[in-house]
Amino acid sequence: MSEALTNGPAEQRLSWDPRYKPCIPTVTLDGATAHHSLCALLSKADDLSAINCATPGETVAVIEYLMAICFATSVCPSSDEEWRAWIIEKRGFAKAAERLAEQPDDAWDLFGPATPLGQNSMLAASMGESGTGTAQLLIERVGDYNQFFDHHHLERGDPLPVAEAFRAMLTQHAYAPYGRGRISGKGEGLGPTVTNLSTGRLQGRIRVVALGSTLGETLRLNLYPPEGPGEPMNMSWTGSAIKRRGFDKKAKPRVPRGSADLHSALGRSILLRPSHGPGGQTVVDRVLIGAGEVLELDTERHLQDAVPITALNGEVKPLWPSPTRALWLDAHALYSAVKDAETGLYARLRSLRYEKKGRRAPYYMWAVGLLANKSLPMAWTQGSYPYAPGMARHLYRASLRGSVIAEYVAFSLKRAAVVALENAYPAVHAADDSDELARFDARWKFWPAAAQPFNDLLEEVIEAGAQDDDDPVSEPLIEYAGKLLAAARGFLIHRLDSLPPNHRGHIARARAEQRFEDDMTGDRAPAELRGESAHD
Repeated sequence: MSEALTNGPAEQRLSWDPRYKPCIPTVTLDGATAHHSLCALLSKADDLSAINCATPGETVAVIEYLMAICFATSVCPSSDEEWRAWIIEKRGFAKAAERLAEQPDDAWDLFGPATPLGQNSMLAASMGESGTGTAQLLIERVGDYNQFFDHHHLERGDPLPVAEAFRAMLTQHAYAPYGRGRISGKGEGLGPTVTNLSTGRLQGRIRVVALGSTLGETLRLNLYPPEGPGEPMNMSWTGSAIKRRGFDKKAKPRVPRGSADLHSALGRSILLRPSHGPGGQTVVDRVLIGAGEVLELDTERHLQDAVPITALNGEVKPLWPSPTRALWLDAHALYSAVKDAETGLYARLRSLRYEKKGRRAPYYMWAVGLLANKSLPMAWTQGSYPYAPGMARHLYRASLRGSVIAEYVAFSLKRAAVVALENAYPAVHAADDSDELARFDARWKFWPAAAQPFNDLLEEVIEAGAQDDDDPVSEPLIEYAGKLLAAARGFLIHRLDSLPPNHRGHIARARAEQRFEDDMTGDRAPAELRGESAHD
């Protein structure tokens, strides 16, 4: 880091404290956007609708950090019974804000020379040799970290506003993918394994956050009885009672000491270099990222929101983001967790009482994941699914049948495309020529169009349940199936328009359309596509 900014006289140093700086974008109850400091977020939590960061992952990372502060300040329920009281009584977070403000300023200085907040000051000696532009800090911009590729974009001098850099740092700690860092490990106190980046604790799985009508309610829903009262959170790599790993050999995973430690774990060694912006404001102009902590996580203790899924090999693991399967197709697994869980977040959600004051769902379960191709981050995936206490069984049935119906329609669209190709071009084998088949395959239009009807289906089930309907699922499912069927027919007709306007083309169109209609009315078709109710 620049000597003038970090090691010179105190009056020359740049400092920045997120407790008081407006660093988190939010939405107020009247729909306006604003920025709040950490203290303000906690003290005004029930006056704010939601956190509104640039990406889903960044929003989750901020919520995780707020949870860590609550655990560290002992502002959290001590039992499941007290958790329900917190929800009913709408207990606030003013005490957490007060205790946060009482903490030493040096501990919360993002640019403190010895213990910079959330960072590893041991990387300072390597900043001149290995530091890069700020793109490395942003998961969405960095690409993979491999130091053997020529990544000119990592050398660009694009300073970041400090608030944005702070949020990006939190996201790196939670979601950063594995890879190889752009740091040699030759700096004082480092070692060869500082370049071996491991997977962040939330990367590779779907993180589910229960959402309420306000930020305060969201925090209350997701806080839980901690393992130990007032366990300290991770403030900096150095100056902590937590024994950190070294970088001379492969890291040995450590078990989190408590809930505050877990939700603020330093998944990366990060160092931010401050500078003066063109308007005199403080910015971050260089960053350095190396290996961080590796945690030994227990599914029941440390992954309370994880949705169990049985993989093809029979292994049960948390629901993971998939580049080939839309997240909403597995929403039934989430409702199954609420319906069947004996402990954890989902059991607590099931224990809530539901006063049917309106037709909208009182809560939502927001699922977020990072799609990555090995060490290359690709995109965020997310879905928001309504939940009302007492409705888990109905929502499970609706989401499962909704998934089955959508997948069957998509399967039938592919079958129709194969018939069209084989009749229009008999010499081409559809199974061997995906490029030709893609001309007639309507699935790629169908899948994006099916997501909104699925979300509408779940909302309609909640609405029917609010009206004390004995069967709030069957009619909405039939309507949903009809919407998918109509959309699929339209997409298929559009795709078949590319058939040649000759006799063979007309035959191919007729047979493809007939294949699809036969699939929709055949015995194998889900009952809802035939306008009938199905009870699983």
